[in-house]
Amino acid sequence: MSSFGIPGLSLELERRLEAGMSSVEELLASSIQSNYELLTHTSHHLVDAGGKRLRPLLTLLSAEFGNPNAPGVVASAVVSELTHLATLYHDDVMDEASLRRGVESANKRWGNTVAILAGDFLFAKSSALLADLGPEAVRLQAHTFERLVVGQIMETIGPSEGDDLHAHYLKVVADKTGSLLSASAQYGALASGAGDSVRKVLGEFGERIGVAFQIADDVLDITSESGVSGKTPGTDLREGVPTLVTLHVITSKDPADSELRQLLLSPITSEPIVSQVLSKLRTHRAIESARIQLHEYSDGARQVLAELDDCEAKEALMALCDIVIDRSA
Repeated sequence: MSSFGIPGLSLELERRLEAGMSSVEELLASSIQSNYELLTHTSHHLVDAGGKRLRPLLTLLSAEFGNPNAPGVVASAVVSELTHLATLYHDDVMDEASLRRGVESANKRWGNTVAILAGDFLFAKSSALLADLGPEAVRLQAHTFERLVVGQIMETIGPSEGDDLHAHYLKVVADKTGSLLSASAQYGALASGAGDSVRKVLGEFGERIGVAFQIADDVLDITSESGVSGKTPGTDLREGVPTLVTLHVITSKDPADSELRQLLLSPITSEPIVSQVLSKLRTHRAIESARIQLHEYSDGARQVLAELDDCEAKEALMALCDIVIDRSA
């Protein structure tokens, strides 16, 4: 097993990815320096907490379909991670979260205003890097940022009367999560000089695997033990945020689900009730239903890759599909 958790990587590719990620970490750290110490400190808060670095890894793997050593590949990977980190600061303010990546959230430590401005600072830093990557990269970022905002608004406002709740949820996830993973893959294709057809396939792959990752997170929010996922289990229940798991219960016609359904229609503020609901959901058929849809999106991502020529990077992306499924088991 490689250091990235991807099985079957050749030593050559693994070393190239390791070198690339090392360069990403260096540029990431240097990019968030500020003359104002508090901004540097708050910006480093989540960077230093770690994370999967999935988005820059996806950029580096996608660059393998062109010239992986091309100028701009590392900067593109950092843009994807900076954008992701910025959204996390803003999300935690909106969700009133107290824990992120296993550490105290920025809004909990410094307050909402500082956390929002720290996120804005990271967006500014990603824009500075983008300025040197060309107009197509800037255009891609603008489109992605629009989708991120639309997804957040749709989640905040909720579905309109008569909307299909599952379709609304999947659109939100595609915009909030899938769009940035899609962009991360496309950045790699753009920077490495891969063709437009390759970029299109990698972008579609990123979107589908992004939705799959979010569904896996939905399952983990119910099934994980405290600390395993980097946030407190049942966070979505406390915030009243619908997930694929809870939506299967909310839309259930089974009379046996009526009591649980009512509890899931609003935020749950009582910790004993959160524990009770978690216990019921962990054995509910809704978990299996969500996992079935997770498989569908993961399989769909794998099918998209069939259009690409066989190579080691393609096999690595295929393996990511299995990793998504394994993390929800």
